[in-house]
Amino acid sequence: MTPPVLLVIAHGSRDPRHAATVHALTARVRALRPGLRVETGFLEFNAPSVPQVLERLAARGAGEVVALPLLLTRAFHAKSDIPAVLREARGRLPRLRVRQAGVLGPSPLLNSALERRLHEAGVRPGDRGSTGLVLASAGSTDPEASAVIAEIARELRHTGWCSVRPAFASASLPRTEDAVRALRADGVRRVAVAPYVIAPGRLPDRIAAGAAEAGTDVLAGVLGPSPELARLLLDRYDEARVADAAVASLSA
Repeated sequence: MTPPVLLVIAHGSRDPRHAATVHALTARVRALRPGLRVETGFLEFNAPSVPQVLERLAARGAGEVVALPLLLTRAFHAKSDIPAVLREARGRLPRLRVRQAGVLGPSPLLNSALERRLHEAGVRPGDRGSTGLVLASAGSTDPEASAVIAEIARELRHTGWCSVRPAFASASLPRTEDAVRALRADGVRRVAVAPYVIAPGRLPDRIAAGAAEAGTDVLAGVLGPSPELARLLLDRYDEARVADAAVASLSA
């Protein structure tokens, strides 16, 4: 049987680096699993839109789609925007079966991708004991999403960093520059900032600007099309298929 199509749903951005990064990531997913059809749709700013992709798939005879939000936390887009778009598509395309997978985070694979970017920026394992880390996310008005970032920061404290603080580029506080300064005030001499974001854009640029303003020693790159992130997309796809099969067996 033909496996369900994997539809990766990205937010979209006016910044062309965003879409380029998303496409590089989905290309890596295809390389990891040849034979799996992987499509990309955007909620805003970029084409194709999610409805356009679903309409094209239905017209070409696709039967099933796993819609995977390219999101690190369960915030507004995962809880409201994406479900609404998918509900509307199901109403228009009754022969196309669409189910929504879970968001990407939290996951040990995301932590591994974060470590990869820090290593690429010059942080070595032996540096952790003398380095403070700022885990800088995009930010959300959803308290569940903010709590997840704070919990990840707490977990990272147990991996050798002398101190770890969360920061947010929007919606929540503290900002990146304030978290860096707080670490300095605590006596931390070397500070690294790790953007907990997938692709470049306005908010990651704000994280970088805050890091520079506060005199950060190391600024890691965004998670981007890392091998860990590509593997995680496939894990979430597989989990959605297993969950769906379990529901089907209970209903039989």
